[in-house]
Amino acid sequence: MTSTETQKLVVVTGASTGMGASAARELARQGFHVLAGVRRDRDADAIRSTGIEPVILDITKSEHVEALAARVADDSRALHALVNNAGIQVNAPVEALPMAEWRRVFEVNLFGHIAVTQALLPALLRSKGRVINISSIGGKYAMATYGAYAGAKFALEAVSDSLRREVAPLGVQVVVVEPGGVRTEIAARGIATANDLAAKMTPEQDERYGSLVQANNKLMASGTASGLTADAAARVIAKAVTTRRPRTRYTAGRDAALIMRLGPILSDRTLDRILAANLRRLSPKAATA
Repeated sequence: MTSTETQKLVVVTGASTGMGASAARELARQGFHVLAGVRRDRDADAIRSTGIEPVILDITKSEHVEALAARVADDSRALHALVNNAGIQVNAPVEALPMAEWRRVFEVNLFGHIAVTQALLPALLRSKGRVINISSIGGKYAMATYGAYAGAKFALEAVSDSLRREVAPLGVQVVVVEPGGVRTEIAARGIATANDLAAKMTPEQDERYGSLVQANNKLMASGTASGLTADAAARVIAKAVTTRRPRTRYTAGRDAALIMRLGPILSDRTLDRILAANLRRLSPKAATA
């Protein structure tokens, strides 16, 4: 890292825990001044350290986004990158997920990222910086109960493509990072949310989808336990931030790389059968059969 790199800013949203916190620490270690978006004072206290300046940031609140933009505008250092990492995981069958939850997922996982990007693009255009959008393998392939989460990630992928083509002639690069299973708290929170939503299903919906939800929770837990560490995922994010000529997309984790390679050569029906067989293996009905 050159001495000039120490004069550059990076914004990381969703930096309270997991990949966001690890990415903030890795980028600070590499010499950037990181504005780390967190939602609570105790999270700010936990992450504050050399090179990391916590900023209270709920990306769905316009006043928080405006305050972040003002903080960046008041700094003499160039904004090198925005890492749109904040997110929530909400899993439920399409039929059973209340519309308020659909809207909440899209507010956090899509519209909030767009709001932050719009607010910081003037600074990024001045510095010829870059936008790093943290998507998911769910942004390419949607499993059962992932309709809302994957829908928002699919949309984020599309927005990233459009933005990249709009701002590349202006000197701004847009990169998507697509993690697979990562050992963070988001999966545990996602399982708890899935169970809460399942408890609110009607008896008929529970008959249709109850075993599916349970099987998917087991799959989520096992995929997370065997997944990439948050620090390893952070190194992929840091590579996207620092590489002089970054690729348009990076995968994070062997599972993500495998799915991205196999997915395009499998038909929809073949992929359906593989995913269904995997869930049947974990279904409570299979244990009693």
